[in-house]
Amino acid sequence: MKIYILLGHPDSETFNGEIMETYAKTAALTGHEVRIQQIGKMKFDPVLWKGYKEIQELENDLKIAQENILWCNRWVLVYPIWWGSVPALLKGFFDRTLYSGFAYKYHENDPLWDKLLKGRSADIITTCDAPKWWIWWQYRNSDLNTVDRATLRFCGFSPIRVKRIDRLRYKDFTKRKKILEEVKKWVPTIQ
Repeated sequence: MKIYILLGHPDSETFNGEIMETYAKTAALTGHEVRIQQIGKMKFDPVLWKGYKEIQELENDLKIAQENILWCNRWVLVYPIWWGSVPALLKGFFDRTLYSGFAYKYHENDPLWDKLLKGRSADIITTCDAPKWWIWWQYRNSDLNTVDRATLRFCGFSPIRVKRIDRLRYKDFTKRKKILEEVKKWVPTIQ
């Protein structure tokens, strides 16, 4: 399997970075091909200055991201929930990278669209300090409405698995190590 991992946390020296490294190393040891990008190390303007009236010239890191998306069978996204949503850089990444003609294409005479990234699956691994039930009850899983439903599924990704790691600030070294062991089990086995 070809696996593209995007770390959506701007700081790779975090537990999100450890999750990314654990998934990547396990996938490589299992025999998968792995490509990684870390949003905090990418150089791009996250602002869509003209909306979608015109496509901004893509920076090299976004061109590489598009190549990775087209190359992969599975896209793995690792990000924290901030203010009930994804980090601003990750949202800007979606805005700039997944535009019409690349990720989807609207039909001219009806309200439907073609999902141009069909045939790919995704894993979403999120972290948050709040309990899972609070994210669901208070925010209605707002990050997943954005990433899972309104972005990945809109572009054709399916199936999509979600792993939410909650109450992170209360987890000590031992509990975090156990979480990383669980992340290893999320890597697909080669058949």
